[in-house]
Amino acid sequence: MPAPIRLRELIRTIRTARTQAEEREMIQKECAAIRSSFREEDNTYRCRNVAKLLYMHMLGYPAHFGQLECLKLIASQKFTDKRIGYLGAMLLLDERQDVHLLMTNCIKNDLNHSTQYVQGLALCTLGCMGSSEMCRDLAGEVEKLLKTSNSYLRKKAALCAVHVIRKVPELMEMFLPATKNLLNEKNHGVLHTSVVLLTEMCERSPDMLAHFRKVSLVPQLVRILKNLIMSGYSPEHDVSGISDPFLQVRILRLLRILGRNDDDSSEAMNDILAQVATNTETSKNVGNAILYETVLTIMDIKSESGLRVLAINILGRFLLNNDKNIRYVALTSLLKTVQTDHNAVQRHRSTIVDCLKDLDVSIKRRAMELSFALVNGNNVRGMMKELLYFLDSCEPEFKADCASGIFLAAEKYAPSKRWHIDTIMRVLTTAGSYVRDDAVPNLIQLITNSVEMHAYTVQRLYKAILGDYSQQPLVQVASWCIGEYGDLLVSGQCEEEEPIQVTEDEVLDILESVLISNMSASVTRGYALTAIMKLSTRFTCTVNRIKKVVSIYGSSIDVELQQRAVEYNALFKKYDHMRPALLERMPVMEKVTTNGPTEIVQTNGETEPAVLETKPPPSGLQPATQANDLLDLLGGSDITPVIPTAPTNKPASAGGELLDLLGDLNLTGSPVSAPAPQIAQPPFLLDGLTSQPLFNDIAAGIPSITAYNKNGLKIDFTFERSNTNPSVTVITIQASNSTELDMTDFVFQAAVPKTFQLQLLSPSSSVIPAFNSGTITQVIKVLNPQKQQLRMRIKLTYNHKGSAMQDLAEVNNFPPQSWQ
Repeated sequence: MPAPIRLRELIRTIRTARTQAEEREMIQKECAAIRSSFREEDNTYRCRNVAKLLYMHMLGYPAHFGQLECLKLIASQKFTDKRIGYLGAMLLLDERQDVHLLMTNCIKNDLNHSTQYVQGLALCTLGCMGSSEMCRDLAGEVEKLLKTSNSYLRKKAALCAVHVIRKVPELMEMFLPATKNLLNEKNHGVLHTSVVLLTEMCERSPDMLAHFRKVSLVPQLVRILKNLIMSGYSPEHDVSGISDPFLQVRILRLLRILGRNDDDSSEAMNDILAQVATNTETSKNVGNAILYETVLTIMDIKSESGLRVLAINILGRFLLNNDKNIRYVALTSLLKTVQTDHNAVQRHRSTIVDCLKDLDVSIKRRAMELSFALVNGNNVRGMMKELLYFLDSCEPEFKADCASGIFLAAEKYAPSKRWHIDTIMRVLTTAGSYVRDDAVPNLIQLITNSVEMHAYTVQRLYKAILGDYSQQPLVQVASWCIGEYGDLLVSGQCEEEEPIQVTEDEVLDILESVLISNMSASVTRGYALTAIMKLSTRFTCTVNRIKKVVSIYGSSIDVELQQRAVEYNALFKKYDHMRPALLERMPVMEKVTTNGPTEIVQTNGETEPAVLETKPPPSGLQPATQANDLLDLLGGSDITPVIPTAPTNKPASAGGELLDLLGDLNLTGSPVSAPAPQIAQPPFLLDGLTSQPLFNDIAAGIPSITAYNKNGLKIDFTFERSNTNPSVTVITIQASNSTELDMTDFVFQAAVPKTFQLQLLSPSSSVIPAFNSGTITQVIKVLNPQKQQLRMRIKLTYNHKGSAMQDLAEVNNFPPQSWQ
């Protein structure tokens, strides 16, 4: 056979192809020639053919038929053959294929070879694709090479040891003696790989971390880092005027691990961190990378307060950088530290607010989140002004989150009720179509409770919707207020601003326009029709007109609207004597936070209860069959199902209605049958509706427990004792997520033995944020009349990384104080 073409000629030929089909034809022709050469055991050109095959593999064409040829090249005595053979093994083989085990003996022989370059090839291959079996067999040879005096081999052996530790963590102690002298090496390559090895060992083993703290590893690292900073120009390691920035970054990461939660180690590295932070040049990106790692280290260890302020000032300078990536990194880092160093971050508030005007959407989002984290009682007016301006000009994808953030901040830090109402109305007029569904009832509740602002509010809302019905939430709130306080609007009793002159007919014209508008949703029409009906008891001259409007909608094709109109017609005709009492003004509402339990958190520099921002879960009672499905999954016949409850915004007087809603639930755990109104509900169902203090001080001594901790999901139970019924234990679950991705569609279910009764309230959200950046809370009430030891089975379902997850667990470690 003629000699095969060289790799360079093959590359030149393939690049001349004008179409994909032409290239594919060339590749297929060359693959056929290579196969023929392999079948004839042509040792002369095997190396050349495998090299060409690897190039085709890099182009995306199949090259699996060259795997055994790579093993033959590895077994060759020629260095050029070994080099191509090992390269082919790293590209074409992995631990999922049994073929790779055939090269174990060759690698072992080459690790003991007399030539350092052959040894280096073997170390690279083992560190790249060695399986756990290969690592166990060859760890001894790697450990020997780690102790050699040859710098070329030591740096490769250190990286190979990192791979061995990742594959077989129990072999970590084998490399511990070899690490003693690694940091004394002057070769930067060895130092770099040694720091990588030490970092891997500290991250994977708490015992190793404690050991390295004891043997004074921190002073050694501090000495190396100080030499790098103070050393003069070195052409071998200089990058943009900075000596070996890659080694500096690695050392800073290792210092961060060693100093975390350790006072002595943190104290030993405070001075060097200050030197790095002040002496590093920031004009080049290399210096910014070192400064960023320095900031992360300072914020993660137990550093001095002055050093933390210095770190935050560095991040503040990053915000002024022209590089978008650096600005984004700075905003993300400040967002992580704002809760612990709030006052220091506040100094950069103006710079952060300026980032809201950035053209990059990622920077805008981070700046918006950080701006909300900076809002407190002292700056709420100025910050809300900037955020409202941002809401007016930002892209549609920001409006929903921005509006929700403004609502929460205004509710928490509002300096006055008028300011609160004006702010929320500004949001509704600016981005009303983007607000969350709970914004309307929340604003209605705020207006109802602000008795002195009723006339002002209804006048403002009336003027806001004149001729513009596009913002549906605004129209809904305005319709409700006009129906509730229409008499104040007509009488012109507003003292806060100049009253407007409006007649009863003009008010009804607006509401009728809402009813017939094409922009009005079905819910909005329902608000308008109810408002018109309420005005029949507030207005005196237009009752006949109201009757006519209501009767017209008795034949509406909208079933909801039709039902309202029919019932209102019945009020006019059959129950007219009850109409004034039924449509009287709503009393002041008591706020019930069933959807968002509060927890004490450090918020914006002030410690106080904060309502978690969560998406409201769907309301309504769960079907009884869902509770019985849980019984089937958990097994056993002595289990009582969950009694789910729907979230409610009704006042305390709605207790009887709550009993009606729960009347068809069987509370004994037996199969659900027909509704039985004669079965009395247990008193613990009404605990949340009483006016007495909800929890007993006795609960302060009940320790919390961890009920579940697996796959990054952690669930903690905290306990409180009901004050109205000593037999009721109130359990608050907190679910956190330590993985890098959010857990969505989270559902927590529980079941207890028949001697107990259990009520599961609605969760605060269905999404558990990643990196422990937030929690889901949910309240469980357990009635234990016989004071027996509490046992519980739980079922968890959620979506994570695109997969549906489900797990069952049993909780038996309840503290005695929770049930005795």
